[in-house]
Amino acid sequence: MHVHAARPVLPATPPKLRRHHAAAPRLTVTRAAAPGSDATGGGGGNKAVIVGGGLAGLAAANHLTSMSVPFTLLEASDRLGGRVATDEVDGYRLDRGFQIFLTAYPECRRLLDFPALRLRPFYPGALVFLGAGEPFYLLSDPFRLPLRSLSAVFSPVGTLADKLLVGLARLRAASTPDEVILSSPETTTAAHLEKLGFSPSIVERFLRPFLAGIFFDPALDTSSRLFELVFKRLALGDNALPEAGIGAIASQLADRLPAGSVRLNSRAAAIGQSSVTLDTGETVSGELGVIVAVEQPEAEKLLPQLPTTIPAKPKKNSERSTVCLYFAADKAAVQDPILLLNGSGKGIVNNMFFATNVAPSYAPPGKALVSVSLVGSFAGRSDADLAGEVVSELAGWFGAGEVASWTHLRTYRIGFAQPDQTPPTSPAGRDPRVGDGLYVCGDHWCSATFDGALVSGRRAAEALAKDRGLPSD
Repeated sequence: MHVHAARPVLPATPPKLRRHHAAAPRLTVTRAAAPGSDATGGGGGNKAVIVGGGLAGLAAANHLTSMSVPFTLLEASDRLGGRVATDEVDGYRLDRGFQIFLTAYPECRRLLDFPALRLRPFYPGALVFLGAGEPFYLLSDPFRLPLRSLSAVFSPVGTLADKLLVGLARLRAASTPDEVILSSPETTTAAHLEKLGFSPSIVERFLRPFLAGIFFDPALDTSSRLFELVFKRLALGDNALPEAGIGAIASQLADRLPAGSVRLNSRAAAIGQSSVTLDTGETVSGELGVIVAVEQPEAEKLLPQLPTTIPAKPKKNSERSTVCLYFAADKAAVQDPILLLNGSGKGIVNNMFFATNVAPSYAPPGKALVSVSLVGSFAGRSDADLAGEVVSELAGWFGAGEVASWTHLRTYRIGFAQPDQTPPTSPAGRDPRVGDGLYVCGDHWCSATFDGALVSGRRAAEALAKDRGLPSD
């Protein structure tokens, strides 16, 4: 397929965010305290302990810092950020799995310094692949790019009524208060889309691959509440990447923490009412309270009482796994900062994009970075086999000549990419208190979004401060 002749011509200059000239954030973490050191960030033994240094734990730590509450943050790995991380490989920036930052997240707006992140936006739409020999079909945001959207009116990606429904759904979501969305009757996203009147054509060719890339749930069993919440954020803001990679978000939060308040390579093995026991046998005291900010499976191991507080759900379709493959290329087969979706219903690729079209800083000068996402674990397939199958499949998208020179850089297998978000859910968030002086936070305790993780971390810190009679921020 000769993509340059077939693909729609997008605007030469895509919509941009405000220009920011602040220096890119450093991809560093707070200096780790030596085992056995005070590590309170405020002196004395009267402190809190945070278990887990992902977004929720970092948010809790930032709020405790702002309230001058001393704490020790324990992180099992050698870095902070959890799933929100970026690696540097041969001069390429590789995010650990496909992740896009939505600028309309309200908690992110409150907590993060957007100018310092130097956010680079995606084109507000997607290119849809329907099969070899066919052009890519462009779908654009009808309110931001109305003229471009007219070209999609008679495309085979959905009916004319579908295109009108997309606009109406966008208007409704953008104007609906969060509290109304979070308290609305709940069903699956698939059932919700059918109720809204979308045809099978637009669901299968656009909405399913698009939402599967967000929720890692091709069955669309995800809560309709979460769909509406994310759809609202998509309507109100930009999809973007930080210039230094998605890990810059975690780095910004980590860089604000007091020196000596973080201990890396410190894995919790057991949690008591006011202490944490590490796998080395060392006990870390947390007289002010313990905040558990780890992924749901680990939280349930450390806190056996949690399964009784999480609504029981069938195991069907509960896995939220993904595989992300990166390739180096001499040039991008598509020249625009846009997401490409597999609407053909065939193959293993769900979505892909050329990361350097969004942020040229993701690759050395003169090179392109290809990011390809699969949904599922593909546990029985080797990295080499998957890479070969992906290149072969994408040759049908762009032509064999375009992909022949691609070099496989790395494959990321994210076994637990998201907590189960099938109904019933509590996207508004649960009470962080699970015992006297014991608190839980994370995207499994709120909504499975960047914002959900940050909100839950803040609420855990606020609850701890309130329970201990400490001044809040």
